Amino acid sequence: MAYIFVGLGNPGSEYEHTRHNAGARMVDVFRSVHDFSPWKEDKKRHALVSVGETAGEKTTLVFPQTFMNKSGSAVSAFVKNKKTAEHLVVIYDDMDLPLGHIKISFGRSSGGHNGLESVIKALKTKDFIRVRVGVSPVKPGGKIRKPKGEQKVLDFLLGKIGKSEIEAYKKVEKEASAILLRILEHGWMKAASMRAA
Repeated sequence: MAYIFVGLGNPGSEYEHTRHNAGARMVDVFRSVHDFSPWKEDKKRHALVSVGETAGEKTTLVFPQTFMNKSGSAVSAFVKNKKTAEHLVVIYDDMDLPLGHIKISFGRSSGGHNGLESVIKALKTKDFIRVRVGVSPVKPGGKIRKPKGEQKVLDFLLGKIGKSEIEAYKKVEKEASAILLRILEHGWMKAASMRAA
């Protein structure tokens, strides 16, 4: 069964380089590295779509053109049943992980991420693959330094990636692209264990 990679983010150039668009950025980098088709707008499904094949797997890349908290309406146009959902990979920013860290998971809760919550509600299942991209700064001792309060969290996520973060994001882009390829080659469980090895 073909895979669907969805990069979460907000549409529009003003959001392009924000932390909240990390998922969309990772999918776009994968698209470039593996020479998938250029993004094409699918107005009916409210998404930008790119298609290609790598590691012998036909894959559709999706960047919802709804705002983050409405992501599910776009994703549900591509994922029609629970069997298809098992080959859905949602890539998104995660404030519970430090910048530079990526984790693969399956079937978890949204963890308070509005975009992911929207996808879970629209699909009526949690059983799909997630690639979580850390965006939180870290204290000198290694502990995550998350902003506190709803407005500060929003300002942080919708803020532009700072100059001091650019190198870390470049490394994460390469790693995320490699992880997505491993999922195609070996499945998510093996990809997760290879990542941890």
